[in-house]
Amino acid sequence: MKKLTRIIIVLAFLSAENINSQEVLDMNAITARDEFRVGVQAFNRFAYNEAILSFERALSFRPDEVLYHEWLGRAYYQSGLEGAALSQWQIAAENYDSTSTEALMLASRIETVRNRRSWLPLIGSTGRYVESGQYPGQENNITFFRQPTAVLPLEDGNTWIVAYGSNELVLMDQNGLIKARRRGPVNGFDRPYDLVRGLDGRMYLSEFRGGRVSILDKDGIWLGYIGSKGRGEGQFVGPQNLAVDDEGYIYVVDYGNQRIEKFDPDGTFIFSFGTKSPTFPGFLSPTGIAAQYGRIYVADNISNQIAIFDRNGTYRGLLVSSGLNGPESLKFLEDGRLLVVDTNRLLVVEPQSGIVTEVGLTGNDRVKVTNAAVGQNGNILVSNFVANEIGVMTGIDDMASGLFVQIDRIISDSFPLITVDISVYNRSRQPIIGLDHRNFFISEMGYDVTNQTFIGAGSIGTRASVSILVERSEKTTTLSNDIAVALRDINAHLNGMRIVSVVSAGHQPTKENISGDAQGIFSPSGIQALARGSTDSYSPRWRFDLGLRLAATDLLANEQKRAVIFISSGTLGELALEQYGISDLTAYLANNNIALYAVIVGGAPVQEDIRYLCTQTGGQVVSLYQNEGIGPAIQNIVNQTSGSYRFTYTSRLRTDFGRAYLPVEVQVYLMERSGRNVLGYFPPLE
Repeated sequence: MKKLTRIIIVLAFLSAENINSQEVLDMNAITARDEFRVGVQAFNRFAYNEAILSFERALSFRPDEVLYHEWLGRAYYQSGLEGAALSQWQIAAENYDSTSTEALMLASRIETVRNRRSWLPLIGSTGRYVESGQYPGQENNITFFRQPTAVLPLEDGNTWIVAYGSNELVLMDQNGLIKARRRGPVNGFDRPYDLVRGLDGRMYLSEFRGGRVSILDKDGIWLGYIGSKGRGEGQFVGPQNLAVDDEGYIYVVDYGNQRIEKFDPDGTFIFSFGTKSPTFPGFLSPTGIAAQYGRIYVADNISNQIAIFDRNGTYRGLLVSSGLNGPESLKFLEDGRLLVVDTNRLLVVEPQSGIVTEVGLTGNDRVKVTNAAVGQNGNILVSNFVANEIGVMTGIDDMASGLFVQIDRIISDSFPLITVDISVYNRSRQPIIGLDHRNFFISEMGYDVTNQTFIGAGSIGTRASVSILVERSEKTTTLSNDIAVALRDINAHLNGMRIVSVVSAGHQPTKENISGDAQGIFSPSGIQALARGSTDSYSPRWRFDLGLRLAATDLLANEQKRAVIFISSGTLGELALEQYGISDLTAYLANNNIALYAVIVGGAPVQEDIRYLCTQTGGQVVSLYQNEGIGPAIQNIVNQTSGSYRFTYTSRLRTDFGRAYLPVEVQVYLMERSGRNVLGYFPPLE
């Protein structure tokens, strides 16, 4: 009897222990879920540090919860800590079913983030370019355009097509939708051939049979003519390709007269060159032309060479003397190299060395490609005259990796009305622009959402937000007058921009009290006070990293076009990168679509770390006293590209009184490429 009693007592003890253990497990799960909810809410209001702490606490209670690891990785990523993000995503990927949608999406994200190298893709460095799609000139007996000879991509993702056969300009969007047509004055265009844009936004269109060049406004509306048909000065016989140099002068390939003619931006004839001379044998069949940095490059598709001239028309030798089969058009790339169409080949040529690299083939050698240009999304657009289409060439690596889609945040305050902010990039972190409602499909738990509405794209907006970061080092103690000039110039070019904050980067970076109007424009006395700063804000141990993050963080909840303007001596101090390295700072800015513009005061050389940050985030370095001033660079902030898009929809999911975690999936399609992302939200508690 005593033995039986002892057994009952032991069993009762073990049972109680199991119950207590279960209660502990349940309490851990509840606490973890509460922390997870706080983290998700913090993430969706851009409080990434708070989100990291909450997700880490949630994992301390439930370390095997895969979703928590994935969200912690997201918060690290948005904070610029990509190494930590990759670690968390790797844990999550290894614990998902390897064939599941979650595992496949994470694997793609991990690979893309690991392989990133630069902000802008380098044509020819990402492997060959292959055909990824076409915009046909005719389909189902409907004609959109005929015999295209040139393309002019625009910053908003649209493209002007020069339609030689149908005597018109056609404006087309990323999805091939025709948005506008321009046919010129009353008498119309007469075999338009090439189109370029001048420095002031006006466009110039050569008319091959008309023997003239039309001047158009930025929207393609006809303004007037340059030249006429003939063989005299300022006249043409079959004008073809065009170029505009960095001073705004226009160069016209006068094909029939076998020469190049130069005009000022208003169409006044300057001189012609390229005919036979003691130093130059003369053109046989001039075709493509490009102008930059005081050099004019002209292709000849009979001699199969590319010749070099200076801005005065003096022959300077050959860039390419052999290896070409029939060059047609020349276009400068962002990095200063030349993109050359050579029959059905796409080539890249180094202007310094003349080294030629083939980067792609279009169709076969019977295809007549007359022009190629790089679009805003990194594709190469080619005009195929014979096939009557615009071909799209995409890097092999980009084709393989698809689109990098990111749900930036979900706003559920007005549930069931949901607002979703989405960013779309390629593998090199270049924003994909020009998309609309046709490119997006949103679902919740596999169900289509209702009332999916496209609100707008970040690139379309004409507003921007900026924060100003002022270096408070020993070097800038004597540069307060220069800093004041910089602030005045920034103030004078705020068109469409709002100043969110001014941060002094001392040993402990602080926000300055700014007194301005609703746009943040300073008064003259306010500018002087900001330029001087407080005496104790200056330090030889000033913190660039903390100051930059503070200035950038203020921008997160503002316009999608945003930038930090850094007023600097050009040199970073000994503690400038004490807590965050250049890679972390670059990732923080780039992952949150913030560009860095550095305004250099004092005339000292600029440290490479500053140049790197500006280049990698889409900004630039400008000298306060350069000839053109800092105005053009500051105004460029409003024109910067953004791959952000906003949608609203009505949710049909049950909320469990606001306690349910509701996942959202976004799929994006663009021609032969696609990408998707999943994020979730908690509706308001009822």
